[in-house]
Amino acid sequence: MSRTSRFMSCTPDDVFEILADGWSFASWVVGAARIREVDDTWPRPGSRIHHSVGLWPLLIDDTTSVLQLDRPHAIELKVRAWPTGEGRVRLDCTVEEGGTRVVMTEDATNGPATLIPRLVRDPVLDARNAEALRRLAFLAERKLAETRRDNRVGKS
Repeated sequence: MSRTSRFMSCTPDDVFEILADGWSFASWVVGAARIREVDDTWPRPGSRIHHSVGLWPLLIDDTTSVLQLDRPHAIELKVRAWPTGEGRVRLDCTVEEGGTRVVMTEDATNGPATLIPRLVRDPVLDARNAEALRRLAFLAERKLAETRRDNRVGKS
């Protein structure tokens, strides 16, 4: 199982502001090309993001659904990208001095991707998820900076 972490200079609530915006999914998830639809109930358990993965013209339409939610501490997702298969992704947010430690775990659970040995699969997922967390941090930290700026402007 791939396990990747990143310290973010923001709160778990700031991270979950991005995670709760299903339309931002393609902005931070590496490989997601576009969002076609987001269930109105996102990110409640059972809700889905309808996305496409890959590069045009070879796009695969599939979904990601919420399995568990403990906002702002954790979210577990079932990710689908058939014909490669399915996987589970979990993001855990823990408060640390000056911000939040986000840990992302992922593994293939069904389909051809499970046939790839972990020795090969995990380093690929680690690299992809390190980039995903970098993008997520950029979005969450930027949102926090904008909120602080807006609060300063509003108090002037």
